[in-house]
Amino acid sequence: MASSYWIYTDMMVFCVALLLTGIIIPQILLIAFSKKLFDEVDERKIHKGVVPRLGGIAFLPAIIFSICLVLAINMSLGITGSVYVFSDCSRSILYLLCAEMLMFLVGIADDLIGVRYKAKFVCQILCAIFICASGSYIHDMGGMLWLEDLPSWLGWCLSVFVVVYIVNAVNLIDGIDGLASGLSGIALIYFGILLTLAQEWMLALLAWAQLGTLVPFFYFNVFGNPQKRKKIFMGDTGSLTVGIMLSFIALSVTDIDAPEVTKDYNMLVLAFSPLIIPAFDVVRVYFHRIRQHRNPFLPDKCHIHHKLLALGLNQRASLCTILLSAVIFMLVNVSLSPYISATWLLVGDVAIWLCGNLLITRAIRKKEARIHTTLYE
Repeated sequence: MASSYWIYTDMMVFCVALLLTGIIIPQILLIAFSKKLFDEVDERKIHKGVVPRLGGIAFLPAIIFSICLVLAINMSLGITGSVYVFSDCSRSILYLLCAEMLMFLVGIADDLIGVRYKAKFVCQILCAIFICASGSYIHDMGGMLWLEDLPSWLGWCLSVFVVVYIVNAVNLIDGIDGLASGLSGIALIYFGILLTLAQEWMLALLAWAQLGTLVPFFYFNVFGNPQKRKKIFMGDTGSLTVGIMLSFIALSVTDIDAPEVTKDYNMLVLAFSPLIIPAFDVVRVYFHRIRQHRNPFLPDKCHIHHKLLALGLNQRASLCTILLSAVIFMLVNVSLSPYISATWLLVGDVAIWLCGNLLITRAIRKKEARIHTTLYE
């Protein structure tokens, strides 16, 4: 009975968040065009034409409103189960809201006037500390890198790094239409299902609420027509707040206690498998910039989606390729987790990622050589 109630609540929150975001985004478009708040086009940008980048402003208000409304209605109807579940995790939710609000404000400032990466980095660390203070931090490595239980101070330090890492990974992967929202949506569907099966009701509620905000955004971002003023980007407001939510949920998954669902699975693998593509891409890009003697924190055009575009794929084909790769990585890692140690899974993932990138780079060079030869024949 309780499971049915919470599944119904999850779906109601998802639908309210979806509906509300679908209403808010067109209003953001109207305001953005009336006030000329657009994403500047430069040599690094792929898009053409005038496109606002304030779509992420809709995310956090829609999440808070949808959860509060549905839970309040349930309480008004005398359904008190949500009260007890919320009270059990109220500290975690309040710290999460603090982190989300801080990232929301930093994101708005960055989208409107720009914020230096050092200031954003400091704010991300503070948000990561809020997340750890909520109780969501890595307690046990489960054999990853041959480590087991961690002392609290080391778990906090590692988790702060992980939160900042994930937030930046989501932010930096946001380079073509639908990529950040698509990858985040895949992760949230996975988390929503996993947490529902594990009966982690409030965490599942957060995952479904965030997913509800991404669906209408994905439509406007991928299928919106800039000539008709229907296209929008999420901007840093969106990518930073989504990154905080994903990092909070992922760290919470590392500590869930549901043997009937997670037995024999490595919790770190369950928690971070959906985030492999953005996590691996940011490391490769970071070291590529250092090797080229460039500032690793300044943007360029060497992400995986840029490489696929250079290979000759269009934006839609690149998007589908990356999203499919993310699903395959996630399913393979989760499926093999009971049988292969987390360390060797990580080694295998890194090897496959490096080989894939090397093959793409070689194909790009061959294409450029053919073009060069054709031009001089």
